[in-house]
Amino acid sequence: MPDREAGRETDDERRRRRAQFLRERREAQELRDRVQPRRARAARMRQAMRMRTFRW
Repeated sequence: MPDREAGRETDDERRRRRAQFLRERREAQELRDRVQPRRARAARMRQAMRMRTFRW
């Protein structure tokens, strides 16, 4: 882990790393969805059901 002496810079780095991670994760998920369309559809249905039954 890098030292926390330059707090602002480390926060910026962390945000950049997180954005990169989220981009790669989304890309991997899209690839999986193309490779396994049935599983992707089932996952979308489960997510939709979760959203319908979620209470605020």
